[in-house]
Amino acid sequence: MLRRVLRQYLTTTLLIAFTVFTALGQQSRASLRGLVTDERSARIVGASVTLTDSNGQTKATLSNDEGIYVFNGLAPGKYTIRASATTFATSSDVQIELKAGPPQSLDLTLNATIEEQRVTVAADTSLSTDATANANQLVLAGKDLDALPDDPDELGAALRALAGPSLGPDGGQIFIDGFSGGTLPPKSSIREVRVNQNPFAAENDQMTGRIDVFTRPGTDKLRASAFMTFNDESLNSRNPFAAHRTAFSVRQFGGNLSGRLVANKASFIVDFERREVNDNELVNATVLDANLNRLSIAEGVLTPRRFMNFTPRVDYALNESNTLVVRYSYNHSNLQNNGVGNFSLPQRAYDSLFTSNNLQITETAVINPTTINETRFQFTHSRTEQLGDSSTPTLVVSGSFIGGGSQVGQSVNTDQRWELSNFTAIQKGQHTYKVGARLRHVNIVSINNSNFGGQYLFTGALVPQLDANGEIIPNTLPIPVDSLERYRRNLILNPRTLLSVNDPRHLTPVDVRARGGGAAQFAINSGNPEASVSQFDFALYGQDDWRIRSNLTFSYGLRYEYQSNIDSPLNLAPRIAVAWSPGTPSRGRPPKMVIRAGLGIFYVRFNETSTLQANRFSGDGNGQQQFVVKENLLFDSNGQPVPQVPSPLDAFPNVPSLAGVSTQSQQITWRVAPTLQSLVAYGLGAQIERQLPHKITMFTGVFLFKGQHLFRVRDINAPLPGTITSTDVTGVRPFGDVGHIYQYESSGKMNQNQIFVGLNSRFSQSISFFGNYSLVHNNSDTEGQGARSFPVDSHDLRGEYGRASIDIRHRFTFGGTWTLPWWGLSLNPFILASTGAPFNIITGVDTNLDGQFMERPSFAPAGVACDGPGKPIDVVCTQAGNFNVKPAPGEQLIPRNYGQSPGYFVVNLSASKTISFGSIHSGNKAAKASSGPSAGTQTKPGAGIPGVGPGGLGSSEVKRYSMQFSINVQNLFNRVNFQPPEGNLSSPSFGQSLGLNGFGGFSAPGSSGAGNRRIIARVRFSF
Repeated sequence: MLRRVLRQYLTTTLLIAFTVFTALGQQSRASLRGLVTDERSARIVGASVTLTDSNGQTKATLSNDEGIYVFNGLAPGKYTIRASATTFATSSDVQIELKAGPPQSLDLTLNATIEEQRVTVAADTSLSTDATANANQLVLAGKDLDALPDDPDELGAALRALAGPSLGPDGGQIFIDGFSGGTLPPKSSIREVRVNQNPFAAENDQMTGRIDVFTRPGTDKLRASAFMTFNDESLNSRNPFAAHRTAFSVRQFGGNLSGRLVANKASFIVDFERREVNDNELVNATVLDANLNRLSIAEGVLTPRRFMNFTPRVDYALNESNTLVVRYSYNHSNLQNNGVGNFSLPQRAYDSLFTSNNLQITETAVINPTTINETRFQFTHSRTEQLGDSSTPTLVVSGSFIGGGSQVGQSVNTDQRWELSNFTAIQKGQHTYKVGARLRHVNIVSINNSNFGGQYLFTGALVPQLDANGEIIPNTLPIPVDSLERYRRNLILNPRTLLSVNDPRHLTPVDVRARGGGAAQFAINSGNPEASVSQFDFALYGQDDWRIRSNLTFSYGLRYEYQSNIDSPLNLAPRIAVAWSPGTPSRGRPPKMVIRAGLGIFYVRFNETSTLQANRFSGDGNGQQQFVVKENLLFDSNGQPVPQVPSPLDAFPNVPSLAGVSTQSQQITWRVAPTLQSLVAYGLGAQIERQLPHKITMFTGVFLFKGQHLFRVRDINAPLPGTITSTDVTGVRPFGDVGHIYQYESSGKMNQNQIFVGLNSRFSQSISFFGNYSLVHNNSDTEGQGARSFPVDSHDLRGEYGRASIDIRHRFTFGGTWTLPWWGLSLNPFILASTGAPFNIITGVDTNLDGQFMERPSFAPAGVACDGPGKPIDVVCTQAGNFNVKPAPGEQLIPRNYGQSPGYFVVNLSASKTISFGSIHSGNKAAKASSGPSAGTQTKPGAGIPGVGPGGLGSSEVKRYSMQFSINVQNLFNRVNFQPPEGNLSSPSFGQSLGLNGFGGFSAPGSSGAGNRRIIARVRFSF
């Protein structure tokens, strides 16, 4: 009751504040606003707009994410205005006389350049107190994008790395032209990327980690470009984990064609790209050879991947005030030999097909000189099909190797999503109001035949000591062995294997298990493979950016969110922010320092894939069933194995009958807790921005997050603590002997503190750079909605709080552009460095019978013997420490994510050279004008403005054709960046890094077996 009253009070207070602020009086100074568009009236985001008064004093701003620029608090008088943007021609100077009173309006139109590489005008780095002009946002356009990977998967990973630590464990969000959940387009189709703009805006889902990608519009004249990218193993260094240089090749080609459909009405652009990648996955595993000796293998497995993207876009000016943009994207991929790599052997390979159709429609209406409205609609239909072998069961030797069939079968996922949003921006005096809403819906129909053929699991354990003949040595205590030794014993002693067929002892499966052989677990699925989920979410927000004075902006807003399938009726998210420039503002000059601060509430939604899992394994008898059979390996007081009854596990290597499994197994049920609610985080941030000499802007600040209701999975029917004894090996379960009940809950917590410092500079037309460093502390007691979120003890969560898996303490990024004037060569470095992420250390044994292998050891006593007769049987000594793998009840365990991965450092460098030829002459007779349109009148964008409207480039000579040659070196210094070490104590590879950490520092899929350093060549032709 008290909670509801407080929420109602907060809502009422915000609404009253909103009304009071909008009713305050306006200052009697001049103001100017307008819309920056291209030739087809498509809005240009991040255009640099400069206003110069009669005394030569300048003031600069950027067009925001609606393409609107605003100048407030101006002295009446005559001004000169010009606009520029990357890949567009700089406009001619326009004269306008501003008068005190209502805001005047002047729309600007920029023409695309024929040769994009000629124009390298970047966004102005002048400081501003505008809410959207925070200096720690990153803007990438033109050549700034060249240093990033061409591969869309690696490009997405690189952008997420640039976005830095995000709120919660889910990583950054990528928006394509304002739409969420889209597929990242080819880099050649991208006009601009903005990272972490305006973190406290009510229109943002999350505080940090937002990545906005804007695609290119059509042009008024016929223009085209074509490119090809080449790479193979001859240009790459050897993978240090592979014995030899593995086969690898990339053939990426595509292009675009744009032009006019209807004069002064409609334009088009068509993008096409195809990637043919013969990739490699590195298998790094420990197996047994023909003589049952351990054999380490490290080999690359060819994984052909084919990708195709086709994207047409049409921009249509419906009338002087309304513009329609329609964009369609077709994506298709064919991935072969999936599922191979790391411990997974080549026999586990399966193929995957993916097809996606995406339609985006955007209608923009300039209602009047102070109001703009935009409506967006997106529909996406995608289909994923996986084909693999299910005829043989999967064999998992924990932390050693995975063999057998892929157990994928024929699985098909059909995914349909649509999104509808509306946004209105109103400029009224010193206020900029933003009101919007978004409704999204997803429907997934999934046919999943995974694990219908079964899976055997071998883990480490305490087993009897055997002599050379495989007999138990009397009067000896059991010893800990890893998973591979248990598997080896099973091959030697099991009567069903060829190795023991001539054994005169004729051991029974029970005898084999008594000697330390036998599988630890068998799991199999059955029943109806089809499941579905339907889910929608809704968001409504309002915001006011109030420029109280020319050096002070106060922003406040409220966001409301709701999603189906969980309890989330009152997800209210207020946001408040302020930007202040100390001192007396100088007329017409940008401030030298800006101080920003903000706070807000943010929500993270419960994803539909977890709901699908709960629907699939609901336990109602109509869906899929998931059965698990576990071993009970016991010893008496003398350390001798206790005889056991036959088990379905004894059928190895064959598949036991489903009837036998169902009668001697535990069934797994998944469900969503009825009290589950959205993750909520409270964010607070402050930063200082300072303008330094040589056009350098420096910023430093701090972000504080406190998260509640983080998602986790818990076995609510796990045996109660203390009920598993030597006489009762099954324990007492709260809901009786009905199997595991895995429940999604929102009972986690998180605390994240981040200190950051950075700079960016547009030093000159030929030199620009950016860099930032962050120090992060991120602690939590869950890892999100995946399998890693299971706690050690489902009935006691107090020991789970510790370092989060995303707790990368130190991060540093640097990038830039340097154009050498005497060669015309452009250099683009990109540097990424960070400390490693933590990793969890586990015993690899399910001692609490919750069906998971997340148990952590305790620290061994100080001074414990690691070898010889005095070594305790439960102690494992490693370079990471000495651990007790069988802690006593109540004994304190090691912290979660106790291990520390090695850091990584990578330098990428691209170099490009453009050759232009084929001169053409273009001229334009534009009417001269001494001032812009009068206040309160509506004009067609660019009308009557010399050098700004269509065809207003003036008289100039440009080049008709251009050829760009570029070389991109990824991991220039060939540094080996190791992936997190193996944390399973029952693995023969514990503590070892078995592969590269992604590629180039980016955690992108694939490429684990390719060269450590790559040299990629590209050529591009444009006209």
